[in-house]
Amino acid sequence: MNLPNKLTLFRVLLIPVFVVVLIFYKEMGVDLETARYISVFIFVLASCTDAVDGYIARKYNLITNFGKFMDPLADKLLVTSAMISMIGLPSNVAMPSWVVVIVIAREFIITGFRLVAAEKKIVIAAGFWGKIKTVTQMVMITVLLLDFDGMFFIWAGYILIGLSVIFTIISAADYIFKNLDVFKD
Repeated sequence: MNLPNKLTLFRVLLIPVFVVVLIFYKEMGVDLETARYISVFIFVLASCTDAVDGYIARKYNLITNFGKFMDPLADKLLVTSAMISMIGLPSNVAMPSWVVVIVIAREFIITGFRLVAAEKKIVIAAGFWGKIKTVTQMVMITVLLLDFDGMFFIWAGYILIGLSVIFTIISAADYIFKNLDVFKD
């Protein structure tokens, strides 16, 4: 268990903490604004481990099969858990459920695609658009959780939601079209 893998596991362990703080803030005796700020801190910390674990793994050649499997899974769990937890939260810009459905549908499609590829001994590495999608989603979640007043932040939230959807769709298409060989017998 090397450092990048430990950071990935740490990210996974932060997910239930994030969800509990954001959903059960009343039961914890915390107001929503405080819960949002605590959630942002946890989410940003978890998101930063994604960049750090990948950097360390590549720089020191600590890439493992566990990391190849768990790192993208941890990202998906973090982002989708955050988005689902944010549906229905009172906010200047609420997390639309249709956005969450698109993101989750994309993840199921690409996961299924990767499983078919793996059966054929084809490894599909994370691509540029997938990384842009993840970063955009993480920034969007952070901005929406901060829930700052003012037209700039409200518009920033809407723009980030739109960009997240666009990059989610582009990244799915990119993975599939670049790897159409997976469907050949």
